[in-house]
Amino acid sequence: MLLNLHVKNIALIDDVELDFGDGLNILTGETGAGKSILIDSINFALGKRMRSDVVRDDKDYALCELTFSVDSNEVRDKLTELDIPNEDDEVIMQRRILNGRNVIRINGEAASASMLKELASVLIDIHGQHEHQSLLYTKKHKEILDSFCGDELTHVTGRIASVYGEYTKAAKELEDAKDPSRDMDKEVSLARFEVDEINAAAVKQGEAEELEAQYRKLSNSKRIAEAVGFAHLSCGYDDEGAAGASVGRALSKLSGAAEYDEGLKPIIDELTDIDGLLNDFNRSVAAYEAELDSSPEKFKEVEDRLNTVNHIRDRYGDTVDDINAYLLERQDFIDRYADREAYLAGLEKKCESLRDELLKLCSEASKIRIREAAILSEKIREALIDLNFLDVKFEISVIPDEDKPGPTGYDSVEFLISTNPGEKIRPLTEVASGGELSRIMLALKTVLADKDSVGTLIFDEIDTGISGRTAQKVSAKLKELAGAHQVICITHLPQIAAAADTHFEISKTVEENRTVTKVEALDEEASVKELARMLSGAQITDNVLNNARELKMLAGSI
Repeated sequence: MLLNLHVKNIALIDDVELDFGDGLNILTGETGAGKSILIDSINFALGKRMRSDVVRDDKDYALCELTFSVDSNEVRDKLTELDIPNEDDEVIMQRRILNGRNVIRINGEAASASMLKELASVLIDIHGQHEHQSLLYTKKHKEILDSFCGDELTHVTGRIASVYGEYTKAAKELEDAKDPSRDMDKEVSLARFEVDEINAAAVKQGEAEELEAQYRKLSNSKRIAEAVGFAHLSCGYDDEGAAGASVGRALSKLSGAAEYDEGLKPIIDELTDIDGLLNDFNRSVAAYEAELDSSPEKFKEVEDRLNTVNHIRDRYGDTVDDINAYLLERQDFIDRYADREAYLAGLEKKCESLRDELLKLCSEASKIRIREAAILSEKIREALIDLNFLDVKFEISVIPDEDKPGPTGYDSVEFLISTNPGEKIRPLTEVASGGELSRIMLALKTVLADKDSVGTLIFDEIDTGISGRTAQKVSAKLKELAGAHQVICITHLPQIAAAADTHFEISKTVEENRTVTKVEALDEEASVKELARMLSGAQITDNVLNNARELKMLAGSI
């Protein structure tokens, strides 16, 4: 459930905070007061794009923050999956624009827009002003039916997707194998050459790095030898001015003087250690010099091997694992085409078997859809009657087509409707008006409410194209939906606003020569006055106020 919305420095909004309640939350206000800005801000906080120029001119940042209570394991699991801490079963989604950059945090942790969208999918469902237009696409019809079918269908379509993936892969392999433009003898010959070349090279793990180090050493062997020789000469005992010879003479002098002062012993011990270290150092340098091989033969050997290894890496993969994977793939290709006719026969049998399995699963899915379509059709018809479609017929057509299996089955799904007596039932896409589409979408939301785990539903002007008795019916249906979900609804119709459990008024005022949007939570009497404004406009009489109170009383009895 959405507990709180905080918007700051966005468009006309200076600083607005709303605390939402359970049930039906209604937002009303004059056209242009800023209702759409609030919805845009929520969408922004949930990961959608917003222009950077929406930041108020006198501010350097914009902020939108949503606070949700966590009341389902699905949300908790999603938090775990996204590696977001669950703090006291609350989710705080914060997004700000700062110096043209988006800064996103979820429960204090840095996050991405994609993470916001993924988490939002289990927290909230926003039905925008034009979302009902999605009903004009039959793809949406199938999505709605499949959602109603639930886990039973999901289990089958999951298997369909897996088998379909295998089938399409095998079918593509068979198509490629039968391609008359391919010279298979030439391809097999090339594969054999590549396998032989890789096997002959026998590149070992870490060999490239080792060869590069050797090549670098041999390429600079003269500089290395000069440096080592200089160090040996400078620190040895052969040259009179070398460090070793100097330390030896100093040690001899100190040892001769030690008989006169025992205090020299610690100094002599230290110098003896230094002499020992110089001896060790010179032995190491001498050993390195003896092993230093800078012969042209050795250099050529390393250079040739490095060229071979780099050639294999350039052609077949940068790492030994990549090279071995390519080797296995090419060897498999050779094995498959060693007996092309047997290979093709095996592929054809595999494709046939997978297609049979796929069609069997598609048939299972189709039976589930046809069965559930009859149930959903009746539920939607009943919901439409509740929404003032008095003589409505509604059917969901499920048409199987074995020639067109896909990752979700082979069914096409289409909604059919007739809204007037004697009118032939026809595709929804051909007959429904904008106002009818918005009511049909509301009917669907109501019917699917029990299967929808999302806690919060937002309707932005669901009342488009309706009035009078129909508006009362929509109000009753929203109230029914609010029994299972938190519903937040923006409306211009008093019949709908009267049903509010929590009522907010959005208004526009001028402060310090600037236009700002304000939001106020209304108590019972203030809600009545807002309903009166919606009923009559600017002039509110006692009769209008009484009508507003009666409207609210009637809505409360639903």
